[in-house]
Amino acid sequence: MTKLNDHQQWVYPSVGGNPGSDSEVTTPGSFANKPDIGGALSFSSPDTPQMPQPSDHTAWDFLPQGWSTEICVVMPQPEANEVCFEQADGSFRRVNFSIGFEPLTQLEQARLGIITPQMSRVSEREPHLTAVQVRDEVGAGRMVIPANTVHLNHQLDPMAIGRASATKINANMGASPVSSGTEEEVEKLRWAQKWGADTVMDLSTGGDLDACREALITEGNVPIGTVPIYSMILGRSIEDLNEQMILETLVHQAKQGVDYFTIHAGLLKSHIPFARKRLIGLVSRGGSLLAKWMLHHNQENPMNTAWEKICDVMREYDVTFSIGDGCRPGGLADATDDLQLLELAEIGRLTERAWRKGVQVMVEGPGHVPFDQIEYNMKLQRRLCHGAPFYVLGPLVTDIFPGYDHITSCIGATSAAYHGASMLCYVTPKEHLGLPKKDDVKQGCVAYKIAAHAADIALGIPGSRDRDDELTRARAALNWEKHFELSFDPDIARAYHDEDLDVDTDFCAMCGHDWCSVRISKEIQEFFSGKDEAYAWDKPQVSAALTDEQREILRQRGNLDPEEIHRLAAKTREGVEGETGDKALCHSDYVESGQAQDLQQAKLVQVSIASTKQS
Repeated sequence: MTKLNDHQQWVYPSVGGNPGSDSEVTTPGSFANKPDIGGALSFSSPDTPQMPQPSDHTAWDFLPQGWSTEICVVMPQPEANEVCFEQADGSFRRVNFSIGFEPLTQLEQARLGIITPQMSRVSEREPHLTAVQVRDEVGAGRMVIPANTVHLNHQLDPMAIGRASATKINANMGASPVSSGTEEEVEKLRWAQKWGADTVMDLSTGGDLDACREALITEGNVPIGTVPIYSMILGRSIEDLNEQMILETLVHQAKQGVDYFTIHAGLLKSHIPFARKRLIGLVSRGGSLLAKWMLHHNQENPMNTAWEKICDVMREYDVTFSIGDGCRPGGLADATDDLQLLELAEIGRLTERAWRKGVQVMVEGPGHVPFDQIEYNMKLQRRLCHGAPFYVLGPLVTDIFPGYDHITSCIGATSAAYHGASMLCYVTPKEHLGLPKKDDVKQGCVAYKIAAHAADIALGIPGSRDRDDELTRARAALNWEKHFELSFDPDIARAYHDEDLDVDTDFCAMCGHDWCSVRISKEIQEFFSGKDEAYAWDKPQVSAALTDEQREILRQRGNLDPEEIHRLAAKTREGVEGETGDKALCHSDYVESGQAQDLQQAKLVQVSIASTKQS
């Protein structure tokens, strides 16, 4: 802070936007950069020294062949196959496009100056953005609206992912060969939506994948994403994969209504030798499968060579790319290595190729990154991928807390969102350990809502702190009912309060009456604290009885005793192979009984630099 005058007053050196609507509070504004909606920075953090600078390019620099665009000071008179429209900054854009062209995607419609119903809905959900600003951000490639035209016929409520919008969170779910099924996954979808998930990814690798995907799309009001390669190798080995299988699977899932696909096209054959010295190799399922395919066939990644054909499928249904990071680090020691950055550079080139085909793009990012490297990762992606929205898993900032990785990753996620990530993929307490159950989904969602919300406040996104300020006023007035009403999880807040003191009075059980600083501050006449009439309440009163859900919260509190921990740790799931001998519908279960251990002992695929250089 900087000294203002001799009366020892200090000026708050904020340059960012005000995350609260009240400019009279003691600390308005944020330390973030000045908002730049319509520019490369939107809502952004100041750069520490030597950070990569934003790209000079946007999606406007990667138009289809034969297209052109220019910025005009006054509205020009359009000619045949031209459109002209006013942008949010007051300038005018003229676009010359191909004869007979019909826009199919949100990106293509933005390029022609069209404000779609989905763009209008985004501006309704995010009042700090106008529909024109949303259109311009989509047109620049800095924002995506994942909204498959088929899913729009169901319950999808359009939303946006981009640095000009609020930070979003994604919840992963899906059945595995040994756990869960369609009904349980649909229930987890509803649970994730209740606890704030903005999108959901179906990562099913077992059970009836088609039915599970269909159910999630039908039931979900949030965008649904998939990793299509899981379905491509269902009932066959990865070595059998070919271009026809790839395209057929993508067409099928696009027709079902999937809103975004994770496609691992950035991992090239020449990158594979760089994985040899990693502590944990390739932890991306898609990345490891495709690496095995490339080594077996001694050919380039088929997702990369078929990229334009893949774009054509996605364009027809307006499916958004989530370009997968097949080389993401699986441990701190592998973070920000040559392999990860080589793939990121190729992802930047894939982004350009997709934009030329009119397809929306977001980019997936790393999962394990030391805290000091997070800003660099975010800002390097911003440069190499020209501001395309970044979607990161965590990242985890330490590897030694299995069972608590929703916390280790939430810390990294807050930093990632502040420094440029647009969407955060949640991590649950079951990460690295097993398939998340219903409560794990809640814990992951809540942790990531905390991360996203904290970053939005720090970035100065207008209105992001309003609810916090309201709760502070209720807390200052010791208005417990309003306090709980404004909290993210009212049930748990009320249950924890009433566990110790089931009377709503002018103190809490933590301090008691005589030591309650909030009560004392409220009684000091010179203080504003606690005197807002809108939050006043009459007198202490016995609170209503706890609900069944609140009682269950209290019943489950505390630590498991040692016997219970050992019982859980030692238990085995009976009938993994199935009592009737039936195999789960998953490629890995097609290995005959007794072969699994033999395969473990078989000679592994050798990574050879020489072999990868052969044509």
